[in-house]
Amino acid sequence: MEEPRGARGWEGGAGDAGPGDGQRDRDRDRDRDRDRDRGWDWDQDQDQDRDWDESAPLLPPPPSSPPGSSFGCAVLNLMNAIMGSGALGLSFAMASTGVLGFSILLLIVASLASYSVFLLLSMCIQTAVMSYEDLGLFAFGSTGKVLVATTIIIQNIGAMSSYLLIVKSELPGAVAGFLSGDESGSWYLDGRLLLLITSVCIVFPLALLPKIGFLGYTSSLSFFFMAYFALVVMIKKWSIPCPLPLKSAIEPLQVSNSTADCKAKLFHLSKESAYAIPTMAFSFLCHTSVLPIYCELQSPSKSRMQNVTVTGIGLSFLIYFMSALFGYLTFYDKVDSELLQSYNKYLPHDTVILTVKLAILFAVLLTVPLIHFPARKAVLMLFFSHIPVSWICHIFVTLALNTIVVLFAMYVPDIKNMFGVVGSTTSTCLLFIYPGLFYLKLSREDFLSPQKLGACALVIFGICVGLLSLVLIIFNWINQ
Repeated sequence: MEEPRGARGWEGGAGDAGPGDGQRDRDRDRDRDRDRDRGWDWDQDQDQDRDWDESAPLLPPPPSSPPGSSFGCAVLNLMNAIMGSGALGLSFAMASTGVLGFSILLLIVASLASYSVFLLLSMCIQTAVMSYEDLGLFAFGSTGKVLVATTIIIQNIGAMSSYLLIVKSELPGAVAGFLSGDESGSWYLDGRLLLLITSVCIVFPLALLPKIGFLGYTSSLSFFFMAYFALVVMIKKWSIPCPLPLKSAIEPLQVSNSTADCKAKLFHLSKESAYAIPTMAFSFLCHTSVLPIYCELQSPSKSRMQNVTVTGIGLSFLIYFMSALFGYLTFYDKVDSELLQSYNKYLPHDTVILTVKLAILFAVLLTVPLIHFPARKAVLMLFFSHIPVSWICHIFVTLALNTIVVLFAMYVPDIKNMFGVVGSTTSTCLLFIYPGLFYLKLSREDFLSPQKLGACALVIFGICVGLLSLVLIIFNWINQ
């Protein structure tokens, strides 16, 4: 069986034999002294049981490793991994569940997301592996690794499709914002055609690059774009009157006389409520990025990374909640499943809204190629591991992924369907089910211990919520 990466830690030491032992010992002593100054204690790491030590690193760094990222940078990196297209669907989720219902559910999902990260970190300290796939390998052998990799592929395809759905829905409005007069029906206002052009001319060439590190810096702006989006949603609450102005075939603008739609519902249950928790799970999924972020953290430890997780998820929760609340209080039950579409109806030529669209479109077009990389890596591992990597294979897999994603984005009618299906399947697996299952399998604690009971509850919650949401979503499709 394939040995998990990092399972042996950093090998070498006094027992190494061969020429140059004296020089190697002197170099090791020098590196040991230098790393002690950085806060690393090699002797302590070797003497203590690092499996359950809250302050010990998973693996000691190589002697030549540069200082890692600070606590603040790690929090920002985690928030960049968390925040994305899900923010545009949370106002619709609030309209489907009510203000209090949404608040309770969002708090539960955020808390469970933080707890599942805690379980992942505990397992990584025990196994000394640094990837989600290798945890699956440790827990259930090659079957577990393949299952995790397949789930990540589907999740990444869903994430990329949701981003391109934003391009399809928002790019025509952004183009129209720079035009004067009514030019509806023009080819450059066709969302599907614009999606195809941007995918062929921008997304596909960028995804083909062997290294795309520079986009990591530009896509990190997505967090600031989402914060700007939340701020604009809060401000624009006071720019749109209630009752909402409605378009009419007789008059360009007609104000409804009904004020019944201008009252917020504390609790609400409808067939659309089935999309709420999957959308939240989709919005908080960051678990495939937690371990790489841990590797780059200064003085990495379980407790320090858990603090990073709690801070990042907490700040993301705040931005998510404020944008969802003010988006809902602006449009109430008439809010669209993609929030910016609501502003397109009532503030079609607003300059500030136009800047938000451009900022989000910019973030989307630079983030989608980045998501191609882990998806392509997983595809190559699953289907092409028996052949050497070549440019032909690289291009073929990238083209296949891009084609699948574009087709989904073109023909899925509503972004809530993408959030619903992906959120109720792969997101719940990566967020709830897999961390709980892996912990139950790998942990040496008694089954009645608090952590194992919590892991068991996490698995049950994920299975019940995922299956129930998926069944209700399919039932809605059949009725429609």
